[in-house]
Amino acid sequence: MSIFNLRSIGLSLLFAGFAAPPIALAQSAPQVVDSYPKQKLKERMKLREMEREAAARALATPTPKENIVRIGSTPMGIEMVVINPGSGKLGSPAFEQKRQRFENPMRETAIQYPFEVSKYEITFDDWNKCLADGGCAGHKPDDKGWGRGKRPVINISYDDTQNFISWLNRKTGETYRLLSEAEWEYVARAGQDAPFGTGYEMTAALANFDGKAPYGSSQTGPYRRKTEPVGKYPPNAFGVHDMHGNVYEWVEDCWNADHSGSRGDGSPRTDGDCKYRVMKGGSWVTHGYQMRAAARVRYVTDYRYDDYGLRLARTLN
Repeated sequence: MSIFNLRSIGLSLLFAGFAAPPIALAQSAPQVVDSYPKQKLKERMKLREMEREAAARALATPTPKENIVRIGSTPMGIEMVVINPGSGKLGSPAFEQKRQRFENPMRETAIQYPFEVSKYEITFDDWNKCLADGGCAGHKPDDKGWGRGKRPVINISYDDTQNFISWLNRKTGETYRLLSEAEWEYVARAGQDAPFGTGYEMTAALANFDGKAPYGSSQTGPYRRKTEPVGKYPPNAFGVHDMHGNVYEWVEDCWNADHSGSRGDGSPRTDGDCKYRVMKGGSWVTHGYQMRAAARVRYVTDYRYDDYGLRLARTLN
């Protein structure tokens, strides 16, 4: 046998050896393609369709006119806005992007009483009045060198918020307090059946956060890396500023891992782990998804940080 024939036989055997595995792969490939990915694709398409329908409902449902910009009291110069009774959501639906397990289950909330909420987050100017009067346990929060004045007060714990509220109630004879988590979400959505009071979009033109990481398909923007003076961004339909971004806001609720125990009446959760309290709204440092109305985090009551702030509330008779 010639060298040429031996080389031909060797190459034939070599190519035959390489040909077998692709045939085996081709035979098994349909089992992979036809099962898991197709089912997941259907589920994602269904969720997207539900999200589009919810967005359409939100656009078609006007905000109740009686809830738009009603000025309330002004304790020690703090502007309050009246919020009328109504129904809202607590938590997030299954189709909401970037939702967390702590937002389950979504509950209906029926708030049957009017209440006030501060138009802006409490500022350094507000806090300094407390300090000047001997209140707030003498705590002078660090401003990180960003400035004080009309910037939201930062580096305050839940315990610090209670000291501020105690001082304010002593000065006014009223019963100001923190919002409950259910009230907070009601005010933040401002009549929208959506993740934000602005609907399904959140950009750096609407709030102070890491604009490089907006929500969903929103346009990117600047990341300012510090707080901004209150009132710089547009108010929501209830006339309240900065419900999303700038600083996290302490609320009254003790921490629970889900909403299954919510009473649905707007009251705060006093069960659960009360060493931790809930914070809402995201801040100057967070991504867009962390500012959704349903988003929630927990911190111990004595912990301070440079994006922790507060907002006031008061029940009206």
